Amino acid sequence: MASGTRTWRAAAEAALYGPNGFYRRPEGPAGHFRTSVHASPLYAGAVAGLLSRVDDALGHPAELAFTDVGAGRGELLTGVLAAVPAGLAARLRPYAVERAARPPGLDARITWLGDVPDGVEGLLFANEWLDNVPVDVAEADAEGTARQVLVQEDGEELLGDPVSGADAEWLARWWPLEGAPPGSRAEIGRPRDAAWARAVGSLRAGLAVAVDYAHRRDARPPFGTLTGFREGREVRPVPDGSCDITAHVALDACARPGGSLLTQRVALRALGVDGARPPLSLASSDPAAYVRALGAAGEAAELTAPAGLGGFGWLLQPVGGACADLLRTGGGHPAAEG
Repeated sequence: MASGTRTWRAAAEAALYGPNGFYRRPEGPAGHFRTSVHASPLYAGAVAGLLSRVDDALGHPAELAFTDVGAGRGELLTGVLAAVPAGLAARLRPYAVERAARPPGLDARITWLGDVPDGVEGLLFANEWLDNVPVDVAEADAEGTARQVLVQEDGEELLGDPVSGADAEWLARWWPLEGAPPGSRAEIGRPRDAAWARAVGSLRAGLAVAVDYAHRRDARPPFGTLTGFREGREVRPVPDGSCDITAHVALDACARPGGSLLTQRVALRALGVDGARPPLSLASSDPAAYVRALGAAGEAAELTAPAGLGGFGWLLQPVGGACADLLRTGGGHPAAEG
């Protein structure tokens, strides 16, 4: 290995979460990119609705956990607490899981943790968390051998040793590079699989949901997805703490037995967010209500747009039998991919 180079996983870990890392900055993630949480309060309302379904399925336990993994500055938790009915709020135990420090002024009911709480029952929700779990990158060389991609702090790359061991096994199963053209790349998602398994394992009963940029084995991007973001713009990924470093998630590899994959469009529609325009008759009978409803329809359309946020993957992982198939279509059948 050349002097000053590291694997992408090690470099991104330091650049994102080190003492001067990107996610330690006071402005938080919202200062650089916009997630579904920031796009509309309808998103928190939909998550609150899912939380109520989990509560019903579990038989209204004396204490129901809502665990927000990768909580940022607590925006989703704040929205969910505002949206849940009073009866549920009285029994709710909200947890924020985040490596950055607790932000000032956060609701005192929220417990701020560095790792998922063990042995709770309820809903664990990870919105755009797994894409920021650092991974190594592999690239096919001129002979078709998958090699580790090494990187310097200025973002310059070079190829290292051949990928071996458990990482090579993961590639063979989930993102094969054998026979791929030189320069083909893959992100080795094994650390994300382990992180998700740990998160799911923290639940005694309930539902775990991961929402993220995603792809499946039959449609992996040929050159990977590693990129950077700064101040709302996509930039070259440079592991110096100046930008977010992210890569899409192989959610199919993360899934545990019994899990199901949906698009955000399908999931949110099952939770009542569909983007339908209000009837024109409302414009004459109650113009103010019509304007409010039209604004909400626009926000819902953004959240469910197939080529945008609506194309995100939702991985639903029930723990125990009670919370299977909580997202159903109007016909009473489990929501299907679409």
